[in-house]
Amino acid sequence: MIEAQTQTGFLGGRLLIASPLIGDPRFDRSVVYMCAHDGEQAMGLIINRPMEGLRLPDLLEQLDIHRWDQAADTPVFDGGPVDRDRGMVLHTTDAGCGPATLEVDAGIGLTATKEILDCLVSDTPPRHAIMALGYAGWSSGQLEDEIAANAWLVCEADEAILFDRDCEDKWAAALARLGVTPEFLTAASGHA
Repeated sequence: MIEAQTQTGFLGGRLLIASPLIGDPRFDRSVVYMCAHDGEQAMGLIINRPMEGLRLPDLLEQLDIHRWDQAADTPVFDGGPVDRDRGMVLHTTDAGCGPATLEVDAGIGLTATKEILDCLVSDTPPRHAIMALGYAGWSSGQLEDEIAANAWLVCEADEAILFDRDCEDKWAAALARLGVTPEFLTAASGHA
């Protein structure tokens, strides 16, 4: 497992916002929360792509999680094109799974063990959580090259964007954090 943000210049705990230059329909208008980034690789979850027809209680029932019917009726997210059979939960760290939880940023953790699924249906679940299948991953230098090519914009993350249930507005909300409105973005790049 790669480390969360540990050095200046790495993007763990920040948001990537797809620009019109992304050139990959899998990421069109996506918002990616960067869970880990170091000199060798980067990993994040798309946080604004709910999977069609898959809700958290349905998935927990399929996985035989006790008390699955106690889960919040939230969507399961398409976290990205890599390892799509692997589930991960991005959550506030008010409830977690000890060493199994990667602390991404202050108060935000990522857990990929069965214990977090049990925690989601417990009497003391995390204040906020989203379940994702798959993730977005980049090899050494790949993400930096995409940012240099204006495929991604970067901004600070906050719980309001991460866990907002209105997925349709997350892309515009993330852009607004940068003072950008979608209608001013174009698919043409330029450098000053």
